[in-house]
Amino acid sequence: MLMTKIKPAEDLLPLVNGKLFVVMCHGCKEVNLVEAEEEADLRIREVAAAANKMTGVTVANYVCNPDYMKSREVKYADKLADADTVLVFSCGVGVQTIAAMYPDKKVIAGCDTYPLPGFQGVTPLEHDCGQCGECYLNLTGGICPITACSKSLVNGQCGGAKNGKCEVDPEMECGWERIIRRLTQIGRLDVLKCPVQVRNYATDDDVK
Repeated sequence: MLMTKIKPAEDLLPLVNGKLFVVMCHGCKEVNLVEAEEEADLRIREVAAAANKMTGVTVANYVCNPDYMKSREVKYADKLADADTVLVFSCGVGVQTIAAMYPDKKVIAGCDTYPLPGFQGVTPLEHDCGQCGECYLNLTGGICPITACSKSLVNGQCGGAKNGKCEVDPEMECGWERIIRRLTQIGRLDVLKCPVQVRNYATDDDVK
């Protein structure tokens, strides 16, 4: 079990630029959405006001499933193609799924993801979420350094990668090389110049 908490507007507004498209997940039965739908709509209006244009919104139940999202894509493909930024309200898996589907778009995580007691389940999907609370995805181009790196490094690669592969798991691509490629592709490599974001573990207790 996990739950998502919508990020405050002051965290999202500086990240929004150009034309905006919004993806909202209503959640599967394993996800508890803390806010009411009205509060999510309020946050969208706040963020949309900072964008040059709102191209559209889509609501789905399984943003984390790329096959499902691709089947829905025909309904909003033109609106998404016109957008510069995609804001995703979902758990970390959904944000990573959208970032992988649209590598040329700036993808923003609209929520933080927290664990809940109980069985976490096993997902067959490509991406995973560490349920870290304060999400790093907005600093790393939609690729999670906690789950994409065998060592869960948050301040850059270890230097042990060879030919782009992890020294811990030679079959695994280095997560930080993926992050750097992604940030370069969307023109956001400069975000790595910012101080390392130290996780505030107290937020877990505040939410539970």
